[in-house]
Amino acid sequence: MISKLKHYTLLGISILPFLGHAQEQTKNPQNWYNLDYAEDGVRGISTEKAYDLLKDKKSSLVVVGVLDGGVDYNHEDLKDVMWVNPKEIPDNGKDDDHNGYIDDIHGWNFLGNSTGENVQYDNLEVTRQIRRLEPKYMSVLPSTSLTEAERREFVTYQRMVSDYTTKLDEANFGNLNYGTLKEETDKIVTKLDKDPKDITVSDITAMKPESDREKMAVRMLKRGLDGTNFADFYRDLEEGVKYFNAQTMYHLNKEYDSRSIVGDNYDDASERHYGNPDIKGPDAEHGTHVAGIIGAKRENGLGVNGIANNVRLMGVRLVPDGDERDKDVANGIRYAVDNGAKVINMSFGKGYAYNKQVVDEAIKYAQEKDVLLVHAAGNDSENNDVTQNYPMKYLTDSLGAITGEVDNWITVGATSSGLNDELLASFSNYGYKSVDVFAPGVKINSTMPESNYKEQDGTSMASPVVAGLAALIRSYYPELTAKEVKDIIMKSVTKIDEKVKIKSGGTTKKVYLDEISVSGGIINARAAIEEAERYIGIKK
Repeated sequence: MISKLKHYTLLGISILPFLGHAQEQTKNPQNWYNLDYAEDGVRGISTEKAYDLLKDKKSSLVVVGVLDGGVDYNHEDLKDVMWVNPKEIPDNGKDDDHNGYIDDIHGWNFLGNSTGENVQYDNLEVTRQIRRLEPKYMSVLPSTSLTEAERREFVTYQRMVSDYTTKLDEANFGNLNYGTLKEETDKIVTKLDKDPKDITVSDITAMKPESDREKMAVRMLKRGLDGTNFADFYRDLEEGVKYFNAQTMYHLNKEYDSRSIVGDNYDDASERHYGNPDIKGPDAEHGTHVAGIIGAKRENGLGVNGIANNVRLMGVRLVPDGDERDKDVANGIRYAVDNGAKVINMSFGKGYAYNKQVVDEAIKYAQEKDVLLVHAAGNDSENNDVTQNYPMKYLTDSLGAITGEVDNWITVGATSSGLNDELLASFSNYGYKSVDVFAPGVKINSTMPESNYKEQDGTSMASPVVAGLAALIRSYYPELTAKEVKDIIMKSVTKIDEKVKIKSGGTTKKVYLDEISVSGGIINARAAIEEAERYIGIKK
């Protein structure tokens, strides 16, 4: 799971809510990320300009694996571009193609069981690791005899406990205060006797609070309504309450463990055939949004235009509301590769790994099969060169030492439509060595379940922008390898001669993109097509 949070102040104390970012206030066309800076004045990736170059070329179908929390395959803008397993007969309860997965028509769900029951919530990885290690290390004293391996594990455990305690304190505080604000806001809505969508700033300003709690709520509402409307603020408030409830009840609750629903032997990382074919699951918002960015059907008069115009989207559900599990990630990669995906998008990540080796083996398997993996950098405003974000392009041994780097991997940070120091998305992770490119990730309009549409922010949105471009390149230039497609995307970025703001060591400083990424720029579809043409010319 990739979280994104922003600091607000409630009752004079800084907390971490779910509400949006200052960069969201900029008004842009809903498809701004496909536009061209020179022509349209926003730093999109020039998708439409790329298609101008491709108008006389033919394309071939490319399958993209959407490894996520679920995809609404019946969405009006996605149903025509969903991958369909050609060797499987729908709903006959048989494994017709003998791949080990029964009725996998549009993909597979590794978060369910054969009776159709699905996991919705899970812990953060840090919670699972503490639950595993606590019985062994909770009572360790300075005099306790430990082996060298145990000593290293104990030090890691101590770091986890510190991180967990901080997260739990923040979650409890946020849960209390957001719950209080929601309760008081509901009272205000009742008092105003209006539908939330009709409430204005003037309505709030005209109120005369009758208690200290109501006075606090009015003050927060005035601040929160700066640049937005009440209905949007109220929706964000509801999402904030939901977020903190999930944190305290599931993500950070050591007593909660949903894995029994799946029914697999979780410690057996070689086990691959479990789950069910329900790729939508109980909460498909995130994955559906990601899928639309990659390949929502273009020029059909509905909703949005995806970046790639000749794709089939394969849903692989493995991300719960909580942190994904390494076994599921590895199996998801292998499933997508074995069933024909040439590009895989992974808009998820976490700060700890349980079995990195099994994920590394799957990544290497994808490399051997010439499949490009695209991964979100994370939304914690941190330096990935220093702070770990799993999975990653670096291969490690059992002690965590780096043993190599795969060449079929792109890590993506997020930019906004802002100029100068507002260009970098305020939440985006970065890294001179670990983050490869940047792509639009703020106010990205895309598909949502039940044929809806919505703008969302995150490196989760920037990653499928890159995956969509990779699919576009592989569609029109199928002779290019995954490594060559990565090189083309990296070499064709738009370099920005402006400093951006980043958070570093508790302070804010300004840097150039080439100081916080490998390529030093934002992807550019038109330039990538021109670069691909040069590659083809060289290969011939």
